Amino acid sequence: MLGVIFKGARCDIHNPALLKQLIVNLIDKEDWMSLPVDVKGTIYEELLQRSASESTKGAGQYFTTRAVIQTMVEVMQPTPADRICDPAAGTGGFLFNAYSHVLQKFGPDLDADQKRALREELVEAMELSPKVGRLCAMNLYLHGIGGDKVVVHSGHDSLAAPWSREYSMILANPPFGKSQSVLFVNEEGDTEKDDAVVVREDFWTETSNKRLNFVQHMFSLLKIDGRAAVVLPDNVLFEGGAGEKVRRNLLEKCKVHTLLRLPTGIWYSPGVKANVLFFDKKEGRPKPWTDQLWVYDLRTNKHFTQKQSPITRGDFDEFVACYRPGQMHKREATWSEANPDGRWRCYTLDEIQKRDKLSLDLFWIKDQSLTDTDALPPPDVIATEIAEELEAAFELFSGIAKKLPKSTG
Repeated sequence: MLGVIFKGARCDIHNPALLKQLIVNLIDKEDWMSLPVDVKGTIYEELLQRSASESTKGAGQYFTTRAVIQTMVEVMQPTPADRICDPAAGTGGFLFNAYSHVLQKFGPDLDADQKRALREELVEAMELSPKVGRLCAMNLYLHGIGGDKVVVHSGHDSLAAPWSREYSMILANPPFGKSQSVLFVNEEGDTEKDDAVVVREDFWTETSNKRLNFVQHMFSLLKIDGRAAVVLPDNVLFEGGAGEKVRRNLLEKCKVHTLLRLPTGIWYSPGVKANVLFFDKKEGRPKPWTDQLWVYDLRTNKHFTQKQSPITRGDFDEFVACYRPGQMHKREATWSEANPDGRWRCYTLDEIQKRDKLSLDLFWIKDQSLTDTDALPPPDVIATEIAEELEAAFELFSGIAKKLPKSTG
């Protein structure tokens, strides 16, 4: 049916005429209200994903690559007993995937009351943008989530203050924007943005770095023994100052057990280098809870693009097998001195503590493209990667230029 809906059409939810025609086509060919919930949810998700991939100003900034979400949910293994939160929910991809995973695995054994509780209590979302919050609410609703209960809270800054609730699981991809900012009116009456330092008593440090603040916030949202899987950019792993302080507290107060280095070219925002950090919150004690960190490198010598060579769930098969969900004590490294290209390696806490600024920017595989031109990706892939890097650089310098004082001479 999706082929009927999208055939010959460029799907953009910001094109009202096209969206209206798509809906008309759908209603003409199908009894919309009689369609199963999962079908309607899939159609809506497809609309969001197409818009994300085709519009630089559309849902892309709120949309995490589907294969990444599916992999994170699969290794986290949510259950009906969990209460799952995404404090930067975007269009709700993590939450409906978590709900679908639980329903598929446990649904046959649940009665009507338990399924209702699952719809209303399993997931909860916070989204700053009211517009995107509505997209998220519709996405979850079409996947059968929520019902009469509000599970999406939009239009509120989730970093502004501590929440009154705690959760057993966090699945999130916080905004890529580096700085927290506030709007103000200057002496000339013009509106400007300025970096805003978030000050909260439950935070380990004060910083305007939005992503470091989200790490601290997500720690505060977790119950003891609660688990988190969070997408974070490279700079969170190696920045000094506030970054080092956040990493130190995380290693001491949590069991930080897994780091997945994600490849470039898989994001709707160009030039992004990101990772997934997995950690469990623990009760207080003098001795650090982290004893070893397992790292999987899916970046070095891997080449993906959004359109020519998109990443799929199958590209994560080895990582999932190495992760050993539910049996992490049986993990075995694929890296060794005899196999230096093994992508799965363990670092002890002692090794990490000896690194400058407690850097978690860990990599060891030799980049073949530096020494072997035959190992370079095809020219079209290289061109795409260069274009993405230039776009990212332009965006960065544009932001810097806007903050520089204007010349009066």
